[in-house]
Amino acid sequence: MLSKRMNDLKPYKPGEQPSDRIYVKLNANENPYPPSPECAVRVKRLLADDLRKMALYPDPDATALRKEIAAHLNETGGVLANDDAGKKLGFKISPDMIFCGNGSDEVLSFLFYAFFDSDKPVVVPEFSYSFYPVYAGYYDIPLTKVPLSSDFSIDADAMVAAAHDSSGLIFANPNAPTGIALSCEAVRKMLLTFPKDKVFVVDEAYADFGSESVLPLLLDFPNLVVVRTFSKSLAFAGMRMGYIVASPELRNAVTTVKNSFNHFPADNICQEAAKAAVSDIAYYRSITKQIVKDRDSFRKTLIDAGYEVLPSATNFVFVRHKSLSGKQVYELVKKEGILIRHFDIPGVEDFVRITIGTAEQMKQLAAVMKNL
Repeated sequence: MLSKRMNDLKPYKPGEQPSDRIYVKLNANENPYPPSPECAVRVKRLLADDLRKMALYPDPDATALRKEIAAHLNETGGVLANDDAGKKLGFKISPDMIFCGNGSDEVLSFLFYAFFDSDKPVVVPEFSYSFYPVYAGYYDIPLTKVPLSSDFSIDADAMVAAAHDSSGLIFANPNAPTGIALSCEAVRKMLLTFPKDKVFVVDEAYADFGSESVLPLLLDFPNLVVVRTFSKSLAFAGMRMGYIVASPELRNAVTTVKNSFNHFPADNICQEAAKAAVSDIAYYRSITKQIVKDRDSFRKTLIDAGYEVLPSATNFVFVRHKSLSGKQVYELVKKEGILIRHFDIPGVEDFVRITIGTAEQMKQLAAVMKNL
């Protein structure tokens, strides 16, 4: 009774969520802090003022939310951890450049449908967000995987070279699961030689934890699409809100795909909470900077203990033990009641990915890992 398409699907595998005991959960890149308290205040006010909002369809275009997101990006420059990032935009992002969806995963799905064809491959790094191959398979789009450089950074020149005979290109920046970021200038150089008639997608799920965003490049490159999420820096993994920033023309193309699939992807409660989140910049700057501080401290601790730890511009680190396999590290840490992520993929199988939790959680994990 199943279609051939169904039989050929290879679904995404999220981080495990076992229920056999209470774990310190550092395997899904969730924010260890709650959303802004203002989110709850705004939602309670919404429901107290008009409970009928639960019975009415939401604004399908998230008009008010897009206005708030634009204001947020214009002030922060897309990097909460860097107070000067907003000064580097060079132009004002407008609401008509923003599309909102039910988490960045849904937004990515719409992008794959809108911009990548089944007759030519989409170019991705060999190791990057594992949903990219899933969506390629879902829409029957061939993939060209470009190996990373020897230091596990994205090979920018090789990516662009492969893209000349492709449907387009997508990569996460900072990359996942490595945590390494290309500079804005490096991405600019890629765009200068990238085909102007193909879409160039940069997935900035973790950009708020770094030093710069590629948002300033939107002014000069109309084929650039930047994907963002509320799940990481804005502590919204349980609420589901993602968006793109792009030219109005490309934004409208994604809207057409959305309206052909699900006219109302973001509900009233989520939109109201999201508006509160992007408005409370001071709160999110505070917790983002704390995560960056704890990340850098934890990374130094592991390096001093003999681990290889890749540079990170994210809320996680990618770590390799000097003698144990990645699976062994994962299993030994799990026995101590802490969950981290192991990818059983040739080439990175000896690494584990560790989400940055609270300072107390990182001290607990560091004590365990120093004894392995």
